[in-house]
Amino acid sequence: MTRERLFEIVRFGIVGVAATAIHYAVYYALLSLTSHNVAYTVGYVVSFLCNYVLSSLFTFRVTMSAGRLAAFGVSHLLNYLIQMGLLNLFVWTGVSPVVAPLPVFAIAVPVNYLLVRTALTRLWGK
Repeated sequence: MTRERLFEIVRFGIVGVAATAIHYAVYYALLSLTSHNVAYTVGYVVSFLCNYVLSSLFTFRVTMSAGRLAAFGVSHLLNYLIQMGLLNLFVWTGVSPVVAPLPVFAIAVPVNYLLVRTALTRLWGK
C-alpha cells in the first residue's frame, strides 16, 4: 500500500466521522420540530451532501461534478442496501440484533470506501 493510499484511507475515516456527527446534529436539532423520520431523513441528506463535498475535496481530491454526485449517490445507495442485507442475514442466522451491526460495519466500511473511491475517481477520472 502506498503512502498516499494510506492517507486517503485516513482521510476517508475522518470524513466518515464528520458526516456522522453532522447527521446526528441535524437530526437532534430538527427532532423537536418534526417527526423522527423526517428529522432523520433531512439529517441523512445534509450529511450526504457534506460527505460528497468533503470526500471530493479532502479525501479523494477530485473536482466536483453532477456526474460524480450521481455516482456518489448510487454508491451510497448500494452501501445502504448491502448494510441492510447483511444486518438481516446476521440476525436471521441467530446473531443478536445488538451485536449484528458490528460485523456489518466491518464489511460495509471497506466496501463503502471502494464504492465511493470508484464513483469519484475511476468512473469520472481523477
